[in-house]
Amino acid sequence: MQMPPDIDALAREAVAALIARRLTVSTAESCTGGLIAGALTSVAGSSEVVYGGFVTYANEAKIAMIGVPWALLKSHGAVSKEVAIAMAEGALAAAGTHIAVAVTGVAGPGASEAKPAGLVHFALAGPDGVRHLQRQFSGLDRAGVRHATVVEALRMIIAAAKSG
Repeated sequence: MQMPPDIDALAREAVAALIARRLTVSTAESCTGGLIAGALTSVAGSSEVVYGGFVTYANEAKIAMIGVPWALLKSHGAVSKEVAIAMAEGALAAAGTHIAVAVTGVAGPGASEAKPAGLVHFALAGPDGVRHLQRQFSGLDRAGVRHATVVEALRMIIAAAKSG
């Protein structure tokens, strides 16, 4: 499968940065359904640095696969800063990688006033702790939100690999 040019370029840059620093990465994905891991593994040589990904679309998968506490999901909802951070920390612990990136959001439809379509929470866990980022991708359809989310997640991986 051919990656869109912007995603292909960022995935190549991410893999090169990870290889250069001898860092490994894992993903925990909800709204992207594995697209971040797919982008990374589309790059030749990525097996040196990509552990794999957890597609945790359902709340039950977030709990079972990467240990997100049910109480956190119940109190904050799946699309929240708290759950994104728990997803990144859970993937990091489960995979044993240097870096883990997590995304949870509303690609659309199914939005609410409190959590509109295009709202995405990102978290990256690594040696320097956890970084959270919230984005509101407005005016995009479902595919556009997912695309923009992959781009942002790859940028986070590149920044973490180059800094740590």
